[in-house]
Amino acid sequence: MYPNMYRIRQTFEGPVITDIPATVRAELARANVASVIKPGQTVALTVGSRGVANIATIIKAVADYLQTIGAKPFVIPAMGSHGGGTADGQLDVLRHYGITEDSMGVPLHASMEVVQIGETPDGIPVWLDKYASEADHIGVINRVKPHTDFSGAIESGLLKMMTIGLGKYRGAQHYHRANVQYGYEHVIRTVGRTMLQQAQITFGLGVIENGYDQTAVIRAVRAPEFEATELELQALSKQLAARLPFDFIHLLIIEEMGKNISGAGMDTKVIGRIMNIIEEPPKHPRILRIYVRDLHDDSYGNATGVGLADFVSRRLVHKIDATATYINCLTGLSPESARIPMTFDTDREAVEAALGTIGRVKPEEARIVRIKNTLLLEELEVSEALLPEVKQRDTLEILWGPKGLIFDSNGGLPTFA
Repeated sequence: MYPNMYRIRQTFEGPVITDIPATVRAELARANVASVIKPGQTVALTVGSRGVANIATIIKAVADYLQTIGAKPFVIPAMGSHGGGTADGQLDVLRHYGITEDSMGVPLHASMEVVQIGETPDGIPVWLDKYASEADHIGVINRVKPHTDFSGAIESGLLKMMTIGLGKYRGAQHYHRANVQYGYEHVIRTVGRTMLQQAQITFGLGVIENGYDQTAVIRAVRAPEFEATELELQALSKQLAARLPFDFIHLLIIEEMGKNISGAGMDTKVIGRIMNIIEEPPKHPRILRIYVRDLHDDSYGNATGVGLADFVSRRLVHKIDATATYINCLTGLSPESARIPMTFDTDREAVEAALGTIGRVKPEEARIVRIKNTLLLEELEVSEALLPEVKQRDTLEILWGPKGLIFDSNGGLPTFA
């Protein structure tokens, strides 16, 4: 017997930008980038591998603005070892985000070649993308958000893009190894500072998303203010980040995982789990079992983070590209992230196995939550055991229910709409 389920909606606080191109233009003008970028000069613009909301629109707006002041912008993939660790693979990632030479109106240059531009005070070599090193200016564009592998005042954002992104595969290898000795935040800050001193970093564009995966804040910043601005943006991003509304869950069913959803396949701050040999896991939430049904097609078979789950579907396993996954996990010094959990042919088998391992709890009384992925948390399905908590919160609204947790004749769950 399975519990009744209810569909609920979370309400998140936070702004949303309705006119992205206009906001980008206004921010670049406010930062007065035209005072340092002269007509005819080249500008390398960074694009990462994450599924940043409206990223193609943002990059196009930056490129258009730079062209209006007479500059010659071009786009480079700045994504460490992703895309299988190849230039063509990284260009393919950009294509899937709608970023091509035709759509951007500027050239795309991809290479895994890097040049060493200096060392940190700890002796860590600092590497820079070859094309970026040849540009007159570099514009660093990235989403600012909590990192999936550690917690700190500065996590994932502009400095990380300069470290892992502009360092490409070679830099990512060096920096992840250094993380073991010095810690993630220390490496990101010291490499970022060295990059600011030695490379032609001219401006940055930090982007924050709200709990609905919408663009909430766009902030342009000149190089000397990078670190101070990122501290501010990181704090704001944590306030706006979407989270599960429950602190204890017996079973979390996740429709899909993938690198386009989170660097760890699933946002570790959402599921309360990490696989990291030097960092402590989040204390909340506490989730006993996790079942993941699928690997998103835009993850290109990269199943980094699959080891965070307890159970997965056979469908997910069949989609795994071992090469892409292993390159990413080895570069990040987390081979455990590529471990394949218990695998089942049907959803029913996986759910039954999960509910059989949560202790002396009747299945109909289990605290079950089902979500689309760890990025989209506005709507979720919850079991009847969680209903009292739902009714106590003004930020939660019941959309429908009760409905039974129903499997079809093949043992499959209906698609999470």
